[in-house]
Amino acid sequence: MSHQNSGPIIVGVDVGGPKKGFHAVALRDGQFSEKFATLNSAEVVGWCRKLDASVVGIDAPCCWSRTGRARPCERALAAEGIHAFATPSQAVAKNNRFYGWMLNGAELFRLLAPYYRLFDGQHSPSSPVCFETFPQAVACALAGTIISAKHKCSDRRRLLREAGLSIDSLINIDTVDAALCALTAHHLLNGTFKTYGDAVEGFIVVPKA
Repeated sequence: MSHQNSGPIIVGVDVGGPKKGFHAVALRDGQFSEKFATLNSAEVVGWCRKLDASVVGIDAPCCWSRTGRARPCERALAAEGIHAFATPSQAVAKNNRFYGWMLNGAELFRLLAPYYRLFDGQHSPSSPVCFETFPQAVACALAGTIISAKHKCSDRRRLLREAGLSIDSLINIDTVDAALCALTAHHLLNGTFKTYGDAVEGFIVVPKA
C-alpha cells in the first residue's frame, strides 16, 4: 500500500495474552487512519508492512530483566509515581501464565526486528523503528500530571480528543490504548518525546509535556 501523497503512517499496538491478542491503530498526519485486531503476532507485522508504517509503538516490554528485578525504565517511572508491572527474566516469564502478554510482546518485537530497528534512545526517524511505551505513562504525560488509572476509559478518551484525534472508532480500552501508543509514535517521529530507561534493558517512550 502506498501513501506517497500524504504523511507517514505510524502504528500503536496494545498487547494482550493468548486469548486477547493484539489491537493496533494506525495514524496518518496525526489523525486516525485505521485499526486492526488479531491473535497472531506475525499478522501484526504483516499489517504494519502493508501500511508501510514508519514507526511502531508497542505496549509491552522490549527487553527482559537481566537482574530479575524491575528494569531501570520501570524504576524511573515508579520514582515519578507511575507504577508498571515489573518485567521478569525470560525464564521466569515462560513458567508463569500471568506473563503471557509479555511473551506475546517479546514475540512481536522479535518478528518486527528484520524490518524495524529497536529504538536506542536517539531521535532518528529516517529509518523504520519500533519502541516500547506504556499507556498509563502516556496519559500522565499528556495530562501534565499524575492521574489515576481508575478512570482510564474516560480519561484516556478525553486526552485523545484533546490531542485532536477522532475517537469514534475506538470502541474499547484496547483500541484506546493502541491509539495512545500510536500518538506516542507520532511524537517520536516529530522529536517531541521523553524516555525512561537505557539501551541495555529497554527504553519506555512517552510524549514530551
